Amino acid sequence: MELINRILAQISRESVAMLPTPFQRLNALSEIFKRDLYVKRDDLTGFAFGGNKARKLDFLIADALKKGCDSIIGMGYNQSNFCRILAGAGAKFGLSVHLVLNGNEPKNPTGNLLLDHLLGATLYHIETTDPEEHQKRALEVKNSLEYDGKQVYLLPPGGSTTIGALGYVAGWGEIMDDLSQNEVTINKIIVASSTAGTQAGLVVGQAISGWQGEIIGISVDLPQAALEKNVYDLACAVGDFLNINIPKSLIKVDDHYRGAGYGKRTALATEAIDLFARKEGIFLDHVYTGKAASALIDYCRIDKIQSDDSVLFIHTGGNVELFA
Repeated sequence: MELINRILAQISRESVAMLPTPFQRLNALSEIFKRDLYVKRDDLTGFAFGGNKARKLDFLIADALKKGCDSIIGMGYNQSNFCRILAGAGAKFGLSVHLVLNGNEPKNPTGNLLLDHLLGATLYHIETTDPEEHQKRALEVKNSLEYDGKQVYLLPPGGSTTIGALGYVAGWGEIMDDLSQNEVTINKIIVASSTAGTQAGLVVGQAISGWQGEIIGISVDLPQAALEKNVYDLACAVGDFLNINIPKSLIKVDDHYRGAGYGKRTALATEAIDLFARKEGIFLDHVYTGKAASALIDYCRIDKIQSDDSVLFIHTGGNVELFA
């Protein structure tokens, strides 16, 4: 979308993600559920096994390099998709990557952890899920690196900062181009939402474009009110940065598909993973996209997505979790 491209043109950006990603109709699922269903394949961003975080790192890596940083700290769970792609980006751009991870250090790393090691990141495991303890440990690592003379760029979980969220402002422009080029009209978008950065960026893009449909963030962990606040606060910060007003009415979150919390499997998500694999040849994960897809399927069954709706599912990646 030309307007978004003009707005972002003066902001530093690297090419971590391989863009644009494919836009496809889900023909088999559309036939099964008698709805027009489409997918944006952001699992195919083409770098370090792909995923939505590569779009964020286009801007975050550029910002780190612009500030003269030589080291970067990421935070997440043991199987963090963001930390895996960050480790790859660090290797590509010559940054020392340090990952502070929730979870015990396994004897035999699998999935994303295996790739973190292969990419040369330094890992720090903490046996707590308390966000304050997580932040405290990350700051300790930062202080230690700075004591050794390093210039450090510290990122929160998911890279969900004002700069990081610009990845999905740009991504929104790409989606609008997809719709135009394919002569498709949609009125709903469904996307997994957790640390708010992806959904916030999309919302800012929506505000810029004036698109009248709904972006529905399917929470994979937080209660609805908490995630809505996080998305709105971050979207407003991005809006302030770009001088764009963000109506609160654009923030929509559904927490009915999160199960027992982050990384906790649900029967509906498992069904969605099987259905996408066996009917479309598309792999989802249990942490993010499986839960978002379970909402998509359930919405069709209960007529929350009606027969005249046209819906885009954003596949944010995470497939490596299947090997954990």
